[in-house]
Amino acid sequence: MKKKLLFFVLMLDALTGAAQQDIPVIETLDLAAAPAGQVSRYWLHMISNGLSQPVLVPVMVAKGVNPGPVLGLVAAIHGNELNGIPIIQQLFQQIDPKQLNGTVVAVPGLNAAGILNEDRLFNDQEDLNRRFPGKENGDVSQQYVWRIFDKLVRHTDLLIDLHTASFGRVNTMYVRADMDSDTLAAMARLQGADIIVNNPGIPSAGAGSGDLTLRAFAASRGIPGITVEYGDPQVYQPDMTARGLRGIQRTMAYLKMTQNPVAEPEKEAILCKKSYWLYTDEGGLLDVTVALGQSVARGDVIGILRNPFGDVIRTYQAPESGVVIGKSSNPVNQSGGRILHLGVLK
Repeated sequence: MKKKLLFFVLMLDALTGAAQQDIPVIETLDLAAAPAGQVSRYWLHMISNGLSQPVLVPVMVAKGVNPGPVLGLVAAIHGNELNGIPIIQQLFQQIDPKQLNGTVVAVPGLNAAGILNEDRLFNDQEDLNRRFPGKENGDVSQQYVWRIFDKLVRHTDLLIDLHTASFGRVNTMYVRADMDSDTLAAMARLQGADIIVNNPGIPSAGAGSGDLTLRAFAASRGIPGITVEYGDPQVYQPDMTARGLRGIQRTMAYLKMTQNPVAEPEKEAILCKKSYWLYTDEGGLLDVTVALGQSVARGDVIGILRNPFGDVIRTYQAPESGVVIGKSSNPVNQSGGRILHLGVLK
C-alpha cells in the first residue's frame, strides 16, 4: 500500500515538474514533428493509473539536420536497473544535433512504476522484458509493453537496450547480440564490454511460453538491436557510465551518425557462444567462490552452501569450462537459487 501511495505522489510530482519545465505531453512519438538540429524533450503518456492520472515516461530526441538512421536507446525496462540512465543523460549533454546525421531517440527510464517503486517488476509484479509483444487489450503489463513498441520502438531503425544485474546479483559489463549479423556484431564489439554472448534475444531465465524480450520482438519486426548489461542494480557506477557512453559514441560513429573516427575499444571482449545460469538444489547460505570475469575449468569449485551452523551442505562445481558473466551477491539462497551465470567460450 505504501509503495502504491508513493507511486501516485511521485507521479503527481513528475506531472508538476513537467508543467514547470514546459515539457509537452505526447500520445505517441512523431519524429516528423521534432525540429531538426535540436534536442527535444517529451513526456510520453503510456497508460493511466487507477485514479485516472497519466503515467508518463521521459523521452529525449536529438534530430540531426542530415538524413541517417534512427538509433533507439532504452534504459530501465527493469525498474531497479539504473546505470543506463546517466549514460543517456551524459550522451545528450554532448550531442550536437547540428552535426548529427539521423536521429537518436532515448528513454531514460522506461518502467515508470518499477523505478518509483524501486522494483525490477512492473506494478502488477510482471517482468516487462518477458512479456513482448504484449496485447493492445491485454492485462496491465501486456498493454504497457504493447504501447512501448507501438508508441516508441517501431519508430527506430536500430536498438540498444540498456540493462544491469537485478537485486541479489552482480554483473560484468557484457553484451548479448546476434553475432551472425555483421552490423550487430560490430555494434557489440564497439561497446568495449568484458564479454559478448552470441544470443538472438532469448532471456537466460524467466520467460513464459511464447513470450519474447523487447530485443527479440523488435528484431522480428525488422529493428535489430543489442542488449548491454552495465554492472549492478539500484546504483550509479561512474566507471560503467563512462564505458557505456564511449560504447554508444563509437556506435554512432560506426553508423556514420557523427563525423568522429571509429575508435577501437580499449580491450577486446571475450566471445561466448552461449550462456546459462547455474542453480542450487538445496537451500542454505551460499558463498560464491569465484570472481566476476574469472575463467573456470570443468570441476572447479564455484560455490559452497552451508547451513546456519556453518556445516557444508553442498559444494558446487563448474559443469564445463567458461567465464563468470554474473553471480549471486546474496548469501541467502533457497532451493533453486542462482549461483552464477556461466558463459561458454566460442
